[in-house]
Amino acid sequence: MLIMTAVQAAGLWSGLLLLVLIVLSVNVVIGRNRHRVLLGDGGVEPMNVAVRAFGNAAEYIPVGIGALIVMALLGAPVWLIHVVGGLLFAGRAVHPFGLSTTGRPKPARLVGMVLTYVALVTAAIDLIVRSLSG
Repeated sequence: MLIMTAVQAAGLWSGLLLLVLIVLSVNVVIGRNRHRVLLGDGGVEPMNVAVRAFGNAAEYIPVGIGALIVMALLGAPVWLIHVVGGLLFAGRAVHPFGLSTTGRPKPARLVGMVLTYVALVTAAIDLIVRSLSG
Protein backbone atom coordinates (compact mmCIF):
# COMPACT_ATOMS: atom_id res chain seq x y z
CA MET A 1 0.00 0.00 0.00
CA LEU A 2 1.36 3.40 -1.05
CA ILE A 3 1.28 6.05 1.66
CA MET A 4 1.10 9.58 0.27
CA THR A 5 1.44 13.03 1.69
CA ALA A 6 -1.31 15.55 0.99
CA VAL A 7 0.91 17.28 -1.57
CA GLN A 8 1.59 13.97 -3.35
CA ALA A 9 -2.16 13.23 -3.43
CA ALA A 10 -2.82 16.69 -4.87
CA GLY A 11 -0.09 16.01 -7.43
CA LEU A 12 -1.62 12.66 -8.39
CA TRP A 13 -5.09 14.09 -9.02
CA SER A 14 -3.66 17.16 -10.75
CA GLY A 15 -1.74 14.92 -13.14
CA LEU A 16 -4.80 12.80 -13.88
CA LEU A 17 -6.93 15.90 -14.45
CA LEU A 18 -4.31 17.27 -16.84
CA LEU A 19 -4.54 14.02 -18.81
CA VAL A 20 -8.31 14.52 -19.18
CA LEU A 21 -7.64 18.01 -20.50
CA ILE A 22 -5.02 16.70 -22.94
CA VAL A 23 -7.33 13.97 -24.27
CA LEU A 24 -10.09 16.50 -24.88
CA SER A 25 -7.63 18.87 -26.57
CA VAL A 26 -6.33 16.13 -28.86
CA ASN A 27 -9.96 15.33 -29.74
CA VAL A 28 -10.38 18.95 -30.91
CA VAL A 29 -7.19 18.78 -32.99
CA ILE A 30 -8.26 15.52 -34.61
CA GLY A 31 -11.72 16.96 -35.34
CA ARG A 32 -10.25 20.09 -36.87
CA ASN A 33 -8.09 17.98 -39.17
CA ARG A 34 -10.99 15.69 -40.08
CA HIS A 35 -13.43 18.55 -40.79
CA ARG A 36 -10.80 20.96 -42.16
CA VAL A 37 -11.57 23.63 -39.57
CA LEU A 38 -8.82 26.12 -38.83
CA LEU A 39 -10.42 28.09 -36.01
CA GLY A 40 -13.35 27.60 -33.67
CA ASP A 41 -15.93 25.04 -34.71
CA GLY A 42 -16.33 26.14 -38.34
CA GLY A 43 -20.10 25.70 -38.00
CA VAL A 44 -19.61 21.92 -37.87
CA GLU A 45 -21.77 20.50 -35.08
CA PRO A 46 -19.41 17.69 -33.98
CA MET A 47 -16.65 20.32 -33.75
CA ASN A 48 -18.89 22.52 -31.61
CA VAL A 49 -19.35 19.62 -29.19
CA ALA A 50 -15.60 18.83 -29.10
CA VAL A 51 -14.66 22.48 -28.59
CA ARG A 52 -17.22 22.92 -25.79
CA ALA A 53 -16.16 19.67 -24.09
CA PHE A 54 -12.58 20.92 -24.02
CA GLY A 55 -13.60 24.46 -23.08
CA ASN A 56 -15.78 23.25 -20.23
CA ALA A 57 -12.95 21.12 -18.85
CA ALA A 58 -10.53 24.03 -19.27
CA GLU A 59 -12.87 26.18 -17.18
CA TYR A 60 -13.16 23.76 -14.25
CA ILE A 61 -9.93 21.73 -14.11
CA PRO A 62 -7.48 24.58 -13.35
CA VAL A 63 -9.71 25.82 -10.53
CA GLY A 64 -9.90 22.31 -9.12
CA ILE A 65 -6.14 21.82 -9.33
CA GLY A 66 -5.60 25.12 -7.54
CA ALA A 67 -8.01 24.10 -4.80
CA LEU A 68 -6.29 20.73 -4.35
CA ILE A 69 -2.89 22.36 -4.01
CA VAL A 70 -4.04 24.99 -1.52
CA MET A 71 -5.92 22.35 0.49
CA ALA A 72 -2.72 20.33 0.73
CA LEU A 73 -0.68 23.37 1.72
CA LEU A 74 -3.20 24.29 4.43
CA GLY A 75 -2.98 20.80 5.93
CA ALA A 76 -6.06 19.02 4.60
CA PRO A 77 -5.93 15.29 5.31
CA VAL A 78 -4.83 13.02 2.49
CA TRP A 79 -8.21 11.25 2.43
CA LEU A 80 -9.99 14.56 1.77
CA ILE A 81 -7.60 15.42 -1.06
CA HIS A 82 -8.40 12.00 -2.56
CA VAL A 83 -12.15 12.53 -2.17
CA VAL A 84 -12.10 15.96 -3.82
CA GLY A 85 -9.63 14.88 -6.51
CA GLY A 86 -11.51 11.66 -7.25
CA LEU A 87 -14.88 13.39 -7.51
CA LEU A 88 -13.47 16.09 -9.75
CA PHE A 89 -11.66 13.56 -11.95
CA ALA A 90 -14.79 11.40 -12.27
CA GLY A 91 -16.95 14.42 -13.03
CA ARG A 92 -14.62 15.79 -15.67
CA ALA A 93 -14.07 12.36 -17.24
CA VAL A 94 -17.80 11.55 -17.45
CA HIS A 95 -19.12 14.97 -18.52
CA PRO A 96 -17.97 14.90 -22.19
CA PHE A 97 -19.88 11.67 -22.78
CA GLY A 98 -23.08 13.51 -21.90
CA LEU A 99 -22.68 16.19 -24.53
CA SER A 100 -24.81 15.58 -27.58
CA THR A 101 -25.20 17.08 -31.02
CA THR A 102 -28.89 16.26 -31.18
CA GLY A 103 -31.77 15.98 -28.79
CA ARG A 104 -31.58 16.24 -25.05
CA PRO A 105 -28.36 16.00 -23.06
CA LYS A 106 -27.45 12.53 -21.85
CA PRO A 107 -27.41 11.66 -18.12
CA ALA A 108 -23.59 11.65 -18.09
CA ARG A 109 -23.65 15.43 -18.52
CA LEU A 110 -25.70 15.89 -15.37
CA VAL A 111 -23.67 13.31 -13.44
CA GLY A 112 -20.44 15.01 -14.52
CA MET A 113 -21.61 18.43 -13.41
CA VAL A 114 -22.97 17.17 -10.09
CA LEU A 115 -19.69 15.40 -9.29
CA THR A 116 -17.74 18.51 -10.28
CA TYR A 117 -19.89 20.80 -8.13
CA VAL A 118 -19.73 18.45 -5.13
CA ALA A 119 -15.93 18.39 -5.42
CA LEU A 120 -15.61 22.16 -5.74
CA VAL A 121 -18.09 22.94 -2.96
CA THR A 122 -16.32 20.46 -0.67
CA ALA A 123 -12.99 22.09 -1.49
CA ALA A 124 -14.42 25.58 -0.97
CA ILE A 125 -15.83 24.73 2.45
CA ASP A 126 -12.60 23.04 3.51
CA LEU A 127 -10.50 25.99 2.36
CA ILE A 128 -12.71 28.52 4.14
CA VAL A 129 -12.78 26.52 7.40
CA ARG A 130 -9.01 25.89 7.36
CA SER A 131 -8.29 29.53 6.57
CA LEU A 132 -10.45 30.84 9.39
CA SER A 133 -9.38 28.29 12.00
CA GLY A 134 -5.63 28.62 11.49
